[in-house]
Amino acid sequence: MKTVPKYYTTLFNAVTDALKELDQQNYGNLKDLLVHGQLQAEGECTAWMEEDDE
Repeated sequence: MKTVPKYYTTLFNAVTDALKELDQQNYGNLKDLLVHGQLQAEGECTAWMEEDDE
């Protein structure tokens, strides 16, 4: 059974949270959630790729 990489679920959850903020027209929070999710997922993806190199 394949597992979903952590960076994918991190980004997916950030998008889900951002969509909730969009529905409430909280655009500042929406942007913050997307930026934070992107940065966190990028770090997790980099770490995941480095694990494969070892």
